[in-house]
Amino acid sequence: MDPGNSMSWIHSFLYLCLVIASVHVLNTIFISPKLALDHQNARVKRVAPLPLRFRADGTFTILQVADMHFGNGKLTRCRDVLESEFEYCSDLNTTRFLEKMIQLENPDFVAFTGDNIFGSSASDAAESLLEAFGPVMKSGIPWAAVLGNHDQESTMTREELMSFISLMDFSLSQTFPSVEETSNHNKQHPVPKIDGFGNFDLRVWGAPGSSFANSSVLNLYFLDSGDRAFVDGIWTYDWIKESQLNWLRRVSQKVQEQKLDSKESPIVSPHSTISPSLAFFHIPIPEIKQGPIYNVVGKYREWVACSLVNSGVLNTLVSMGDVKAVFIGHDHKNDFCGTLGGLWFCYGGGFGYHGYGKAGWPRRSRVILAELAKGEKSWSGVGRIKTWKRLDDEKLSKIDEQILWERRP
Repeated sequence: MDPGNSMSWIHSFLYLCLVIASVHVLNTIFISPKLALDHQNARVKRVAPLPLRFRADGTFTILQVADMHFGNGKLTRCRDVLESEFEYCSDLNTTRFLEKMIQLENPDFVAFTGDNIFGSSASDAAESLLEAFGPVMKSGIPWAAVLGNHDQESTMTREELMSFISLMDFSLSQTFPSVEETSNHNKQHPVPKIDGFGNFDLRVWGAPGSSFANSSVLNLYFLDSGDRAFVDGIWTYDWIKESQLNWLRRVSQKVQEQKLDSKESPIVSPHSTISPSLAFFHIPIPEIKQGPIYNVVGKYREWVACSLVNSGVLNTLVSMGDVKAVFIGHDHKNDFCGTLGGLWFCYGGGFGYHGYGKAGWPRRSRVILAELAKGEKSWSGVGRIKTWKRLDDEKLSKIDEQILWERRP
């Protein structure tokens, strides 16, 4: 063998060994740790205690958080604040406001009604969601969220967003709805062919030790109102579809049938067996824009942004009979409650500092308080539902307290 060829072969072999060794070192030090599961730090989702239940004092408090518009944390600047506030204002102001509201109101449940993150400002949707919902996860309070029209503008689709949210600590959100089989109330299966991601219902049981401790007395409906749609050559906001309304009718009917079949004594009268319900979604319905709206409490500051399509949401809710109030977001400068068809529709008001607002007009949040009626010996069903708002000012001022519903004798 030619000595020159022999040396060339040896050099090639050594070079190949060097390349293999280099790849191994890079994989061991830099790549594998990122791909491999860290079994020491891995943990399962922390699950909220169920069922949701009224307190022993007969109350159940819900904190509504509308339009956080969270971006990239401290790197994301505030919008529409005073010039003196701008330099030190970021998403962290939104985080602090949520922390203060949780501490002050000590809610039993937190409802996020969409545009939780501002997709175009969030470089990583998962990271933004973890930061945005961080305070409520840290508190251990059960919570749920629906999507708005901006959440999906980052790195996740709407389905991926809801799946991720449903896996977060203490979240009761669901990507797809489920119904109970009539043969087994504890067994559930997905509802097929329904539009949207994040249609689900939650039930709140009576106070411990009461005659209603083992049955639901308040129902919470969550609906995906979508994002954008193209209709007759025009871009418009999305709407709640007929498949969602059909599902909602079935759930409402099942809940009320179970209540009517209950062996527990009526609360006050035959009408008392119907449990009140509350609904939560993001985009307002066209009737709010068309009006007239009655009994307005709060500020109507901006034109209602809704779909061109009227899918019959109001008629459905009225015909169901159990829904007493609907809580929405989307229009940040509107924070009013008003009645349509005998139902209350309440805006949460803009919560987040990266969402648009009005300089000098504090960000705000809505609180909903359900109170049980007093029976002969213990708490019975829901007797009254109230609401008010809190401003993110020095005193966390409480404004516009009102009664949304009271049970008739």
